Amino acid sequence: QVQLVESGGGLVQAGGSLRLSCTASGRTFSPYAMAWFRQAPGKEREFVAAVAWSGGTTYYADSVKGRFTISREYAKNTMYLQMNSLKPEDTAVYYCAARYGSISYASYDYWGQGTQVTVSS
Repeated sequence: QVQLVESGGGLVQAGGSLRLSCTASGRTFSPYAMAWFRQAPGKEREFVAAVAWSGGTTYYADSVKGRFTISREYAKNTMYLQMNSLKPEDTAVYYCAARYGSISYASYDYWGQGTQVTVSS
């Protein structure tokens, strides 16, 4: 199993930037894809971005393309989400997720506790 811990959320003004981090522990020697999801109040959880084990393949939701960048640092078992040009509609709890095997838009088995991102207008 993989355990995930997020950090880096907070309050930022529209147009600003934040960087989220997610550190994995446990069975991290097997290849696993990682992803970010988010859930705004009263809405369903939605996919944001994903990165393959190799780091060479990434997926993004249309709503964040060109503004968010996902990456991972293997030496630290850590994944990042650099969020630029933030908008009030980006306000949500952001969750880190992982799954053994290939990159995917869904079907993640392991989840972090979430970190709040609030973008003020």
